[in-house]
Amino acid sequence: MKKYGFGVDVGGTTIKMGFFETSGKLIDKWEIKTDTSNGGENILSDIAKAIDNKLAQEGISKNDVQGVGVGVPGPVNSKGIVLKCVNLGWGVFNVEEELASLTGLKVKAGNDANVAALGEMWQGAGKGSEDMVMVTLGTGVGGGIIVDGKVIAGANGAGGEIGHITVNNDEIEACNCGQYGCLEQYTSATGIVRMAKRKLAKTDEETSLRAVEELSAKTIFDEAKNGDKIAGELVEELGKILGGTLSNIAAVTNPEVIVIGGGVSKAGQILIDTIHKHFTESVFHACKDTRFVLAGLGNDAGMYGCVKMLLD
Repeated sequence: MKKYGFGVDVGGTTIKMGFFETSGKLIDKWEIKTDTSNGGENILSDIAKAIDNKLAQEGISKNDVQGVGVGVPGPVNSKGIVLKCVNLGWGVFNVEEELASLTGLKVKAGNDANVAALGEMWQGAGKGSEDMVMVTLGTGVGGGIIVDGKVIAGANGAGGEIGHITVNNDEIEACNCGQYGCLEQYTSATGIVRMAKRKLAKTDEETSLRAVEELSAKTIFDEAKNGDKIAGELVEELGKILGGTLSNIAAVTNPEVIVIGGGVSKAGQILIDTIHKHFTESVFHACKDTRFVLAGLGNDAGMYGCVKMLLD
C-alpha cells in the first residue's frame, strides 16, 4: 500500500478535494469550482491540474500515491462508467479511464451517497461496523448500503437510492425523478417544508409556524422542540415515514447501525429518537437492536469514502 491518496467529491457547485495518508489521516482539504460549461467537459482536467499542483507543492512523487477516488452525483457501475450526472451535464462515459489517462494514477469512482457511507463506515459514526445503512437528508434524500464492508452499488450503480422508494401511492405531485410518492418528497429538507405548507393550508389551528416568513426544516424542528403542536406532528410524520421505510430496508440487509446525515440531521436527537421510535414499531424482531447514530464526518464523508475505495 502506497502512503498517499486523493479523495475527490464532485458536487454541482464545488469539488471538494482531500489529500490523505492511506491510513485515513486527512493532510489537507480544499475546494475548486465545478465548471459545468459545455457539458462539464473541463471537470476532470480541472481535478487533474489540482492534483498535480498539490503534489508539486508537497514535493511528493506520483509513485507514492495509491490513486484517486472520485464521488459523483449519479449512478456509477462496477466498471467506473457514469450513467448520466444531470447536475454536471455529463452523459454516459468511463470516468475512471478518463481521469486515469489525465493523471497517470489509478482511479476508482462511485456514487456520492455511496462513498459518503463508506467514509462514515471507515472513519466516522459507523467505524467498526461492516453492515451499515446511511441516509443523507438534504435537499434530496441519498443513501448508501454497506454489507460485509462493501457498498451495494447494483447492476447500474443505482443501489442505495433510498430517496426514490415509493412511500405514497396517492401522491399527485411529481418527484424530481419523475415518479410520484418518493421518500424524498416527505423526508428531505424541501419535503418537510412541502408537508408543512399542505398541513397549514388544511387547518386553522394555532401554530407559531404561520408567523415564519420563510419556512425551513430547521424552523419546523426548532418549533417542535419548543412544544408547537403542528410542528411536532410534522416531525412525527417524517419519523413515521422514514422509520417505516428503514424498517423495510433492515429486513433486507440487517444493518448493525443506521447513520443519519445531511443538513436535516442538524436537528439532532429529536430526529434520531422519532425515527427510531417508528422503526422499532414495525421492524422484524431480529433487527430491533439496530443502532441509530448521527453522521460524524459532515461534508468530508465523501472524501474519506473516496480514499477508502482505493484500499479495497
